[in-house]
Amino acid sequence: MSAPITVTDATFQAEVLESEIPVVVDIWASWCGPCKQVAPILDQLATEYDGRVKIVKLDADQNPEVVTAVGVTSIPTLGFYTGGERVDMLIGAHPKAGIAEKMEALLA
Repeated sequence: MSAPITVTDATFQAEVLESEIPVVVDIWASWCGPCKQVAPILDQLATEYDGRVKIVKLDADQNPEVVTAVGVTSIPTLGFYTGGERVDMLIGAHPKAGIAEKMEALLA
């Protein structure tokens, strides 16, 4: 079973931008209610897409460099990356089907 990987300002480049497979970045904070709604969905998707799409979590409060660099203005924000580029984004809590649809698009 795969689980989301925690990334930081220091590891974002290697884990996300240099990843050989597409990446979904969950930018969240411990005090954010909608973030807590999305977390179990991402845990499920991490298992379902294991080896095809990497899911990582970035704590917005502890990693201001990445948050600023990628232009996040509200959380949760899901960034969808492939080949080191952000190709899509979801802001706010979304149902599993909506997130999975974006992940399928990364694989297309």
